[in-house]
Amino acid sequence: MLEQADDMAIDIPHIWLYLAELLSPVLKDGGFSMRELFSELGKPLLPVGRAGILISEILHILCKQKSHRTVGSLWRESGLNWTDFLPEEEDVQAFISQQKLQFVESDGSGSEAALSNRLLSPEELSQQLEKLLLEDMASDEQIFDWVEATLDESQMSSSPFLRALMTAVCKAAVKDDTTNCRVDTAIIQRRLPVLLKYLNSDTERQLQALYALQALIVALDQPPNLLRMFFDCLYDEDVISEDAFYKWETSKDPAEQEGKGVALKSVTAFFTWLREAEEESEDN
Repeated sequence: MLEQADDMAIDIPHIWLYLAELLSPVLKDGGFSMRELFSELGKPLLPVGRAGILISEILHILCKQKSHRTVGSLWRESGLNWTDFLPEEEDVQAFISQQKLQFVESDGSGSEAALSNRLLSPEELSQQLEKLLLEDMASDEQIFDWVEATLDESQMSSSPFLRALMTAVCKAAVKDDTTNCRVDTAIIQRRLPVLLKYLNSDTERQLQALYALQALIVALDQPPNLLRMFFDCLYDEDVISEDAFYKWETSKDPAEQEGKGVALKSVTAFFTWLREAEEESEDN
């Protein structure tokens, strides 16, 4: 199929992007190393001069799921070289510039990395994330890049960061109509890669996210049904697990009690439904 892809490009102009979308999960899920996959792709495509294009598309897709910095590191660790995938007469630097692949050449150790020398306060985290998500309408890729350039590994899993991220995403999703508040679920869905990456299917991280959502609802004067709408969406999109919801429901943490009683009452029907659904699945 890959040998024929160049001929098919006449009828399917975006064929290299489509192939990249099919192939990138193999790397994302750890099925192949970058070196193994790209070396195999190069065999049929190098003779027709298209190996570099397909690999470029795959790298850009990976950046949307990870970050430029992470993908660049993976490329450099693989020991691969662009000369292995480009025709002899092609200028490597011109190709890198044209395809916007500079991130594979640099380790990001310049001024951006210097930001990580200083810990950001919870207030600064909130301000910067809200600017990114609400004002700049940054792409997921840009958010990943900002996080990796600004925070170290421990900060990425810290309560202040997770709360600030959840607050910014949920605040962006609140639509205040003249009569009532509602949740724009499309915004939550658009930010799923960001939420899933940093919450990482971890119950404790998800609990911190729910505390942040509770605090946001309190700050908004607890609009009717808003928390229930968020809970429905976060459950449906697998952002928050059943275990995390139950932990939030039964939590007696004294630091998280502001507005908890009203919040619990507003989602009574949600927890009733959750338990009934659980019982039904056990019966089946």
